Amino acid sequence: MMLNQIARLQQTLCGYAPLFIRLPLGIIMIAHGMDKAFGTFHGGGFAETVKGFAEMGMQPATVTAGLAVLGELGGGILVLLGLLTPIGAFLIAATMAVAVFAVHFSAGLFAQDGGYEYPLALLGAALSLMFSGGGKCSIDALLMGKNACANHYDSSGVCSL
Repeated sequence: MMLNQIARLQQTLCGYAPLFIRLPLGIIMIAHGMDKAFGTFHGGGFAETVKGFAEMGMQPATVTAGLAVLGELGGGILVLLGLLTPIGAFLIAATMAVAVFAVHFSAGLFAQDGGYEYPLALLGAALSLMFSGGGKCSIDALLMGKNACANHYDSSGVCSL
């Protein structure tokens, strides 16, 4: 009985779940992208970003820094709005995969040691959105004019997103 109620609640609310990933992920990525591009918060802007990428051996540094800004700022805006969510999430995922493996991996897991745990968490969130889409509260859902969870239920009625 209780499991049926839980399943119905999940079925009703599953289309809203991506919103709770999109909002923090979008805000975080926009902030990091703005820092890399414009030095908005604590960064030195694009020139410093290019310099940092060159020092890490990521050549051509202007191109790789530009791709990082595109992934973080562009992907963050798309994900926050829920507009072309899988594309925005892909941009973030690709950027975070580079951050994990090319920048932080050698330092180990833990962030306090310069490790990859934070970009790995962001990568996981982005991958989730690549497959789930933006959910009911997204521009994607408005443009498609359909329930974001339609066709995503298993035989027990539980959302399988």
